[in-house]
Amino acid sequence: MDIKEEMEFLLKGVAEIISERELEERLIKAKKEGRPLRVKAGFDPTAPDLHLGHTVLIQKLKHFQLLGHEVFFLIGDFTGMIGDPSGKSETRPALTQEQVLANAETYKEQIFKILDPQKTKVVFNSEWMNKMSALELIKLCTHYTVARMLERDDFHKRFSNNQPISIHEFIYPLIQGYDSVALRADVELGGTDQKFNLLVGRELQRDFGQAPQVVMMMPLLEGLDGVQKMSKSLGNYIGITEPPQEMFGKLMSISDELMWRYYELLSDLSPSQIEQLKDKVSKGELHPKEAKKKLAIEIVTRFHSEQVAKEAAEEFERVFKKKELPEDIEEVVVKWEQERIWLPKLLQLAGLTKTTSEAKRILQQGGVKINMEKISNPNAELDKGEYIIQVGKRRFKKICLT
Repeated sequence: MDIKEEMEFLLKGVAEIISERELEERLIKAKKEGRPLRVKAGFDPTAPDLHLGHTVLIQKLKHFQLLGHEVFFLIGDFTGMIGDPSGKSETRPALTQEQVLANAETYKEQIFKILDPQKTKVVFNSEWMNKMSALELIKLCTHYTVARMLERDDFHKRFSNNQPISIHEFIYPLIQGYDSVALRADVELGGTDQKFNLLVGRELQRDFGQAPQVVMMMPLLEGLDGVQKMSKSLGNYIGITEPPQEMFGKLMSISDELMWRYYELLSDLSPSQIEQLKDKVSKGELHPKEAKKKLAIEIVTRFHSEQVAKEAAEEFERVFKKKELPEDIEEVVVKWEQERIWLPKLLQLAGLTKTTSEAKRILQQGGVKINMEKISNPNAELDKGEYIIQVGKRRFKKICLT
């Protein structure tokens, strides 16, 4: 790739960059000097599992790796015990060191489904923060004023509404910024909600005599509903550790419009390749479902394998196009003392729904089939026996009620 192609590839899906000119200059200089750029992204290990929304940043790190640059995957084990206040209307509860370290281990396992472990340096900001004395931390705090901190929209709103802001929350952006100093980062990636913190990094690097990093901000990925950001709490997510059939089916369920957004933020295809696909779809040369299938196969291959992705595609065709049952249905034995069981309770006990309330709602919406027949009565009861139950489009279980 020439510089123009590299810039096009790296800017794919980027919401904002500060600045495009600086990135191009750094790429040119790095080529002349025969050295890679040092590219950093930080992740606080506040939860054990990642979903596709989290991988938007990781995918962009991979793009830098594909061009030969050095990636620093920063696990904020120190900052994770403070809690990032970005976008929060109240102080976040601090995690214990044990929680942070446990979550960090799962992150290390999951990121290498995307990143090349040979080209990735996993670093923890406790490596330098634990060595910082109280005096050094106080000196770090002199680089920013309270007035500047209150320019942040979330802090400003809380201050205006007389909501408490703890002193340690002011320290968080400074520590994130100092991470860039410690790593001598050329580029830092973050979400659009991280802009303030990322710019603090630029300013601190200037103060410490370093060239300010290029800041690249990625958008927040919409969930399966195409409206709200992907979130486990909203139930509109695709987890990267989900079974391949579940992952494939969820990707096939997104709207045609959202498909192109996922291509832009999650695919390894270049912008020109995506445009070629769009052109084929618009001309009727390729059905949107086939384009969606290509995306689903790419994503499932990334987190499982090419063979598993092909099997998931075949399973999808069999179940949803030919209306057949999956080849491999999980069998569950449910023991019940009475002769009959309330259906919502059975769905909960079998792990098909989390609660009986959820089961009732899905039944009323017509989302339950027993032995291929739709059941919509939330008060239905079943005798003891064997049943193949389908909930929604993708969840099947063979239940033996004894």
